[in-house]
Amino acid sequence: MKRRIYFRPISCYVVLALLLILLHQPVTALSATAALSPINDAAMKLVQFCIEPKVGLDENAVATLVDYVLSSKQNRGFAFPKSMECAGAYYEFDTKISFPRLIEYSYNPLIPAVITRPSSVRYSLWTGPRSETQKLPNSWRPVPPAGVPVVLHGMQHDSDTPDLTTGIYHEYDLKRTLILVNHKGRQALISVSKQIGKSNVGKKGVILGDDNDWNYYYSGEPGSTRTGLGWVKSYIYDYFSVGVYVESSNTPTMVRVGVFQWLRAGWSGINFVKSIHILGGLERFARNCRMILESPRLPTPGQMLSVYQSLLNMPADDLIKKYAALQQAQRSSAIKIGKISKSEGEERVSFANTPRKQMVEELMLIYLKTTLGKPTPPGSA
Repeated sequence: MKRRIYFRPISCYVVLALLLILLHQPVTALSATAALSPINDAAMKLVQFCIEPKVGLDENAVATLVDYVLSSKQNRGFAFPKSMECAGAYYEFDTKISFPRLIEYSYNPLIPAVITRPSSVRYSLWTGPRSETQKLPNSWRPVPPAGVPVVLHGMQHDSDTPDLTTGIYHEYDLKRTLILVNHKGRQALISVSKQIGKSNVGKKGVILGDDNDWNYYYSGEPGSTRTGLGWVKSYIYDYFSVGVYVESSNTPTMVRVGVFQWLRAGWSGINFVKSIHILGGLERFARNCRMILESPRLPTPGQMLSVYQSLLNMPADDLIKKYAALQQAQRSSAIKIGKISKSEGEERVSFANTPRKQMVEELMLIYLKTTLGKPTPPGSA
């Protein structure tokens, strides 16, 4: 009886609250969008500069974004205005590392991107015609006060890791622009990415255990491992982002990272991406980036360069054998947890046409996990 007595008045209050929310929501949404409009415009100017460098760098847009990243906010992650039919989101975090050291790990031609983004990237190859791609420097020199920004343009071919929900992974090409500036006495690097065309068809992947251990299986077979979605032929239709890395004013050993990101992906031409999905991916990136960069067990850049060069110079047959062992270990783990059948795991796969740098990048992740004390699939190390 008590349930009936209290139900009706509570229902009235809920309805009233919902009506008030609905009445005020458009005003709130409009005011939030209006407040973010200058920031969104600045980000789009840099994306356009990435697409077509001839438009020239808008240094005011750079300053607007760096100031915004450094500003205080109620929330570190939230939805951002939709742009070019893509859902958007913003996320920021601080990491306890000096700016030069972060850049040395994150934007070094001899340290793979997987080292700082193991839960986001399977491999990332800086590539493209010489006329369109500049080499990454082995060492970034600070820009002096009032100095001219350093700008690099390039092309990149990426493969991501299996999605947390669907298990799908994709490969895609990007235009890239890196901008190093001195902003009010602080060094700041702006990293801009814009996808070229749509991705290849999404393929079935498996997260082997805890996602924070960075163990994944890549089947090479189109579809999804999620029940009922095995038939899906998904694509990333468009993707663009602006990442800002800037020295913190509080301490020289702290870097503020702010990422503006937009994404449109799904199947049958329909976008299934919401801002909350993008935020989940950015939080995943931030969590693992901090875990690595702040680890006392992180190898020095020199140690990483030595291992990378050793793998890169390894005889082709030895490298393929080592890479094949890693792939077999991942298949065996997928069989063990029931994600693929034993017959699928026994299929013979040739890696003769796998790019050498791709094999090296995936093997570098095993080296990183071993040094950090992370578990690896038996037989992969």
